[in-house]
Amino acid sequence: MSSPDINGILDNSKELDRLRKEQEEVLTEINKMHKKLQQTPEMVEKPGDTSLTKLKNLYSHAKDLSELEVSVSNILVSQLDALLPSGTQGQQRRRVEGSEQKRKRMKTDSEISRLSPSMRTHIEAYTTIKGEQVAAKVNAGDGDKDEWFVVKVMHFDKETKEFEVLDEEPGDDEEGTGQRRYKVPLSAIIPFPKKNDPLSAPDFPHGRHVLAVYPGTTALYKATVVNGPRKRKTDDYLLEFDDDEEEDGSLPKREVPFHKVVALPEGHRQ
Repeated sequence: MSSPDINGILDNSKELDRLRKEQEEVLTEINKMHKKLQQTPEMVEKPGDTSLTKLKNLYSHAKDLSELEVSVSNILVSQLDALLPSGTQGQQRRRVEGSEQKRKRMKTDSEISRLSPSMRTHIEAYTTIKGEQVAAKVNAGDGDKDEWFVVKVMHFDKETKEFEVLDEEPGDDEEGTGQRRYKVPLSAIIPFPKKNDPLSAPDFPHGRHVLAVYPGTTALYKATVVNGPRKRKTDDYLLEFDDDEEEDGSLPKREVPFHKVVALPEGHRQ
């Protein structure tokens, strides 16, 4: 059992846990909207009310998360099948020898085709975000801390679920080439909310821990939301970044655009 196989299984297991946690949050929001509509059904008739649009988006998001959970679960089953001892089940081995590659290709295609076209932040979106900027963990689990940066997607391999990304910021590598390329798994990528589609962005409440681009840089760090509910979806977040202390020990409040703030990954190390 090779280390890369174990790492892939662990990454996808974490992704499955993250998806289930996000589903719970979406369902909580749906229940809140239902209760609100039941108590004040007349609100939908008011000019400018977006309750029904928000509820539709929540249902669509819940559906996408559910379908993605199935996809990631299937990938995990496939990974575990590949690690089964070859000598314990002769019949299974004979079947795999003749059709494994074909089955993998069909499995990958079917997983992608089952997803909704509206799924901008999940599997299908990954095939269409070439050239876009995303948040990526580029240290692949090495070191004491997770390192997240803004990178450009160059390629997405649908079979391996790996991205090739480009760090466009000049680096200090020995060759002096500046820009660096990385290959990272699906679980190490978080698409940003669309700047021109603020309704697709989550609305993080006061006190929520998030991952955000530090102003003036392309690096993302853990931060805490300190402003109350935003009046408009396009409003900036007011954040306090961890380890951003001033001389007096206080944490300065920094404004960050909503499309540069994402949910804090489970198990984030900083």
